[in-house]
Amino acid sequence: MTSPRTYTLAEKQAAIARTLAVGAAATSKELGISSGTLSCWAHKARRGDPGYALPAPEPAPAPAVPTPEPASKPANVARVYTPSEKARALELAGKVGITAAGKELGISRYSLYDWRRKVQRAAAGQGDSPTSGPDPADIEARRDKEILDLWRKHPGLGPSQIRNQLRRQGVKVAVNTVRRVMEDAGYRPPKVKRDAHDERYEAVRPNHLWHLDFVHRHINRTNTFTLILIDDHSRFVVGHGVDDAERADMVVETFNDAVQRHGKPEAVMNDKGSAFWSWRGISRFTALLTELGVDQVVAEHKEWNGKVEVFNANLAKELLDVQRFYDVGEMKRRLAAHLHWYNHRRTHHALGGLLVPADRYYGRVEEVMARIEAGAGAGIHTDLLDLRDRALELFKVVSRDGKPEIWLLGQPLLPLTAK
Repeated sequence: MTSPRTYTLAEKQAAIARTLAVGAAATSKELGISSGTLSCWAHKARRGDPGYALPAPEPAPAPAVPTPEPASKPANVARVYTPSEKARALELAGKVGITAAGKELGISRYSLYDWRRKVQRAAAGQGDSPTSGPDPADIEARRDKEILDLWRKHPGLGPSQIRNQLRRQGVKVAVNTVRRVMEDAGYRPPKVKRDAHDERYEAVRPNHLWHLDFVHRHINRTNTFTLILIDDHSRFVVGHGVDDAERADMVVETFNDAVQRHGKPEAVMNDKGSAFWSWRGISRFTALLTELGVDQVVAEHKEWNGKVEVFNANLAKELLDVQRFYDVGEMKRRLAAHLHWYNHRRTHHALGGLLVPADRYYGRVEEVMARIEAGAGAGIHTDLLDLRDRALELFKVVSRDGKPEIWLLGQPLLPLTAK
């Protein structure tokens, strides 16, 4: 039987000092003394028992030459292993054994046993396997590809708009991540001067107020004037037209087409352009509004018509400045496709960032938000109204050239003639 080792007073005092400084477990590993013995000595030293007096405190180091303590690694920091790393570790454990694989890879054998049990239960259909699932690098690569594909398809969108487009599809990503990926691919944020203003207003329902304005562009040395009609409440583009000048005929025709498709608004707002406003007498557009019973509001300042002004700027940034048109006909086709995408697919910051103009215009905000919050995305067919959501105008009375007409189920009946 081995006799117990005896320690001198100096050795006990040194061990007690070290135990009080770093703990019994660390001192036991360092000096080879049982942690229970060290804990007992430290307890007796605190109590003041004879023979276990605390050693005299060492003099503090001179302040001029401080002794920095070595940085210690945080204790109990668990590493997270990917499914592929777990699979490779279990494969090695099957060849050389759990203990040898743990020593070679630096993985606890308890973790290897736990992973192997989970794999066996997963094979029996009792849970998920720890070795299945995509690699985080593959997830990041797929995420970056979705960001870049969407940006290259719509190069006029910024990082926050790309983030909102992906969020609407059910993909969650931070705007800083989107910006970093885009900047790595060559994106440079534009320098835009913004004038702050606090006078804001918004219509309370669809067709409460429409805005009208022209966008002037040169297409292969040809003047084009694009008329935009936008709903104030939803930012939905209810109509548009393209001509080579600002003509009242095009304004009246485009407005009539929008009314037939979406119904008449309660009021419209436009500037004092010659196609909308007449300085002498009454313009044709004003006469049409009077006949339809629609109020006309003239924007004295450009800020009043700010919603359509912002839309025109975005139209130039997202379509007119990034696309090359060979003729006016191609410009019209691409403009119609872009406006359809804008109404039904492009998220709008003024609508909360996740809604598109059609969601608010057709009153399906709650349905779309519920799908997005559930993680299902807005759906791939949100640009098409369900049959039960479509409205059919069964009966209406219109006036043409001052003569009233009755329409039933979309077909005109005999005009009413005054006797």
